[in-house]
Amino acid sequence: MAGSYLILAIETATGCGSVSVTRGGSKNGRLLAEATAHPDITHSRRLLGSVDWAMQAAGVEWSDLDGVALSLGPGSFTGLRIGMAAAKGIVLALGVPLLGVSTFDGMALSCPVIDRPLWCLLDARKQEVYASCFLPGDDGRPELHKKAFAVKPEVLAEEINQPSLIAGPGVDAYRDVFAAIEDVRLIPAALSSPRAARTGFLAADQLAAGNILDPAGAVPLYVRASDAEINLMRKGLQVNNV
Repeated sequence: MAGSYLILAIETATGCGSVSVTRGGSKNGRLLAEATAHPDITHSRRLLGSVDWAMQAAGVEWSDLDGVALSLGPGSFTGLRIGMAAAKGIVLALGVPLLGVSTFDGMALSCPVIDRPLWCLLDARKQEVYASCFLPGDDGRPELHKKAFAVKPEVLAEEINQPSLIAGPGVDAYRDVFAAIEDVRLIPAALSSPRAARTGFLAADQLAAGNILDPAGAVPLYVRASDAEINLMRKGLQVNNV
């Protein structure tokens, strides 16, 4: 049962990264320890230290873990790669399942009961946001309606044409755009940003359902190509045109 699973979760989709140790799933889970920081250094320089701290603070041993979870994305390309590498290294060392949770699924859990569409937003840079839409399920819990996509804030604002909730760091990045939409409630990033604890709770649900990742083939959910990939594609086209 999800209620008994002990999960180490890693969240590096945004600059405000976190690590947690949780027991149980999204309906009855308990947070045992969580480390969150938004410093002026990369995740790679502090992630493993945060993992060690969370394990010690929770009072658990590595052998106690039932699985390791990470936020798959979308989000920061560099942050997602760092989180994936760390999670893969830990599961290969321990021999426990690897679990991946959509960054937006974790964000939606910050609003456990909704009565209208919930839009979760992340700042995608380049004057865009990553967006995903959730609708109220039978019990009011958010259920995925639109998968993650990248879009201009102004274009998304035109699409939101009914009473809605808008949450996440993307709200703060383009507050003027989204505040101008009629009959919406804005949930600030401080209350709805990605958190490792929510990733851990949802991962326990996945483990109970048998939904695990193959470490050899697991990759982050980037949604759009990185600058490096775009440059490589352009170089390829240039070579082919010579």
